[in-house]
Amino acid sequence: MTASPSLHAPELVCPAGTPTGLRTAVDAGAQAIYCGFRDETNARNFPGLNFDRAEMRDGIAYAHDHGAKVLIALNTFMRAGSIDLWKRGVDNAVEAGADALILADVALVSYARKAHPDQRLHLSVQAAAATPEAIAFYRDKFGIARVVLPRVLTLEEIARLTAAAAPCETEVFVFGGLCVMAEGRCSLSSYATGKSPNMTGVCSPPSHVQYREDKDTLVASVGGFTVERFARGEPAGYPTLCKGRFQANDADIHLFEDPVSLNAVELLPRLAEIGVSAFKIEGRQRGRAYVATVVRAFRRAVDSIATGGEVDVGELRALAEGQHDTTGAYKKAWR
Repeated sequence: MTASPSLHAPELVCPAGTPTGLRTAVDAGAQAIYCGFRDETNARNFPGLNFDRAEMRDGIAYAHDHGAKVLIALNTFMRAGSIDLWKRGVDNAVEAGADALILADVALVSYARKAHPDQRLHLSVQAAAATPEAIAFYRDKFGIARVVLPRVLTLEEIARLTAAAAPCETEVFVFGGLCVMAEGRCSLSSYATGKSPNMTGVCSPPSHVQYREDKDTLVASVGGFTVERFARGEPAGYPTLCKGRFQANDADIHLFEDPVSLNAVELLPRLAEIGVSAFKIEGRQRGRAYVATVVRAFRRAVDSIATGGEVDVGELRALAEGQHDTTGAYKKAWR
């Protein structure tokens, strides 16, 4: 797809789950890195990932030395009786030199604005702000500079929200995991496993995923609920409740969405045209090789927007889940 030479190229926001991942993303051409601390303030608080305070300071220094920004995600909701952990996280992120904080809990947004009035604040997708009124509330009350939009909106809806949000910026996901629910509002995993994805950062916690063989079929379940049956020789993906196969209309179908990955590279020029300020790549739990490859590919695609060159829409397909991808709700309606 050819980009218009008059378009402004949005900021490329890339994931980093580790200090080496941060350096990899910076070296590959990321303009901004998002990452988090190794504690409950971070929705991707997985074993072996994330940053302690010293690593975060060093990572920010490395990014700044190479002309990149660091956005620190404190994007879980505070637990009653433990709010000091989140407040300390905000204070530590500011002290470390974060270019922006990505927040979800309205009370934490309020604390951050009062305690650090000059700090740039972004609203996490976990806050699920997807109406002009919701965005205006955060913009006018707390001075939110950017809102990350859920992955369930069409291009037309993103265009209307972007226009209504100004001067607050909008950021959209363009590659990686595809959530077919409004992030921050999905209760499927909480119901099935007792663990909220808004706190644990994963909608199918490994501790609640089970596989068993039933004759020639591999049965996958989450929290005791069967969500997939794979025939012998059929590729078996990781089971998630919203991408499982269920009986509906006398057929076993992927009722909500196929187990595919989001790849909106072909829509980048249009997203830039409607005023989106940042493109976000999902995948803080991914390895360095994945990060390097995806960031380089998107760096080329984003640069082509400014120069009017061709956007290569096929380069990233091999990295999609099962080598199958989708533009999600951006270009079509959910089933």
